Amino acid sequence: LHLYLGLTLLPWLFAYGVSSIPFAHGQYFQQRDEAKKVPLWSVRLQQPLVLPVPEDPAALRGFARTVLTRVGVDAPNFGVHRPNRTTINIYAFSFLRATRITCAIDRGQVTVEDRRFRFDQFLTGLHARGGFAQDGWLQDSWAVVVDLVAVALILWIASGFHLWWGSPGPRHWGWLAVVSGVGSFLVFALCL
Repeated sequence: LHLYLGLTLLPWLFAYGVSSIPFAHGQYFQQRDEAKKVPLWSVRLQQPLVLPVPEDPAALRGFARTVLTRVGVDAPNFGVHRPNRTTINIYAFSFLRATRITCAIDRGQVTVEDRRFRFDQFLTGLHARGGFAQDGWLQDSWAVVVDLVAVALILWIASGFHLWWGSPGPRHWGWLAVVSGVGSFLVFALCL
């Protein structure tokens, strides 16, 4: 169980580990990108848009779907946020590309911008993507696989503990590893 779970989890743990680097060193990647002097976002479309805006925050997702259809953005994955009374932001995304739609309610205008590909943002997208909030079976399948990977990790830990405990000989290196791991986790969890 431990061996084959480890082999199955290999691409998932590799992706998680590599994608942690841009999270931990985001400023470095941002500075490298800014040094290129190439804009991250480019305007695809700017046009008038007059739509009734729902007062109920729960209805914003339906409003966003209507906007996406009107501006010709085909996106099964999107989020919507209303930071103030005059603006609604829609963020349509996949692992490879992202589109930002800004609805200026007070001016009756919509702006559609596309983000150029950045490898660090691709990696952080792999790392952070999850949940069942999006539409479609493929998006739900990703969330189900992430859940299965989480369960497999727990089984992998349990089977590793079982292998260590069942092996003959002194267990002091194992205890050192367990105490070091738990101790460092508790220090950071309680102090940060």
